[in-house]
Amino acid sequence: MGSWTVSGSLTGVTIVLLVLLQSTQSVYIKYQGFQVQLESVKKLSDLEGQQMPRSRPQTQNLLPSVCQHPDLPLDLQPVCTSKEAASIFRALRTISTDDCELCVNVACTGCR
Repeated sequence: MGSWTVSGSLTGVTIVLLVLLQSTQSVYIKYQGFQVQLESVKKLSDLEGQQMPRSRPQTQNLLPSVCQHPDLPLDLQPVCTSKEAASIFRALRTISTDDCELCVNVACTGCR
């Protein structure tokens, strides 16, 4: 009877570990040679919402202001080195809100 309790406990621990492992897996978005986590793109949107409007016009600085934010996720920082950073960030935000692009919806066709 004692061995059944140990066996049952081990099965319960195994199930908990599998659930935890599955919840820690990240969804990645690959776009124009960059691979970023979906959570990072969501954080990007939050950071952009926190940005204060600049009082001076952005003349020659085509770099998005979020690139200067200290909380910008590490996997998004390489995007800031691209000349197309603003358009890449826009595309990543669009992709992050499209369940079919992320292939999280089994009803979507054409998911790869």
